[in-house]
Amino acid sequence: MKYLSAVFTLVILLALQPAAAQRDFSDSDITKLVLLGTGNPNPSPDQSGCALALVVHDTPYIIDFGPGLIRRSASMSPTYGGKMAALETHKLKTAFLTHLHSDHTAGYADLILTPWVMGRNIAMEVYGPVGIGHMTDHILKAYQEDIRYRVYGDEPTNDEGWRVNWHEFNKEGEIFRDSNILVEAFPVIHGSWPNAWGFRFTTPDRVIVISGDCKPSPRLVEYAQGADILVHEVYSQAGFETKSEDWKAYHRVHHTSTLELAEIAKKTAPGKVVLYHILFWGSSEEELLQEIRTVYSGEVIVGKDLDIF
Repeated sequence: MKYLSAVFTLVILLALQPAAAQRDFSDSDITKLVLLGTGNPNPSPDQSGCALALVVHDTPYIIDFGPGLIRRSASMSPTYGGKMAALETHKLKTAFLTHLHSDHTAGYADLILTPWVMGRNIAMEVYGPVGIGHMTDHILKAYQEDIRYRVYGDEPTNDEGWRVNWHEFNKEGEIFRDSNILVEAFPVIHGSWPNAWGFRFTTPDRVIVISGDCKPSPRLVEYAQGADILVHEVYSQAGFETKSEDWKAYHRVHHTSTLELAEIAKKTAPGKVVLYHILFWGSSEEELLQEIRTVYSGEVIVGKDLDIF
């Protein structure tokens, strides 16, 4: 009985411990970058699929649509106890996609439909590589009965917020500009994937570069020069050494190791390097950083879901 009482007391004390503090590394009142998902195709419970939110002057822009992005985004909004009014779900109206892999797009239907259900009353604007139009049209066709019932049934909803204006690009350079941001796309090497891109976002006070999924390449180094923040995918070099030869061959041409990323950082000198799409493969956060430090001494942060920069 005493043992059970002690266990019960311990459980209560653990439950009463405060939740881990939100990590906020931001130093701008104009530009905020939120890591909505730092994961990869593996279904890690601690990492939602790849997705970012760039907020400039309280206007949100979504980059990649990994699974879980809407729930992660909502958790940052005042409706669900967060502090970022820009991430209220109905405000998500503009989005950019690096490539069409499933871990970057499995949340696309959620991004289209849930903000509409929550009150978005204008069409989404989505910018992505060739194929985003085909994907969009098929998602809308798959959900046509849901859309029809919400519009013409008893639900008080609008007939605009489910619509999507998609814009395909296949050349590098400027793909979007408004009063808040300039977006430039640049090609990256992701194995033989024909349309994989990174983005360079220029806001009134920051330059943020997103690698997308890629191995090192001269184009990435060119566009990442002098960025305030370089958000880059990474895998553990130590973990890589444990893989079979066929998986080693795959990752060499599709992704970037800690040591390769360190060389990229040396060449580009960003203010911060933020790791995402992280393949730990048994390594700890500190071990990832130690690998990078053997080559690069600048500031590197292992990104976690909901980090703010």
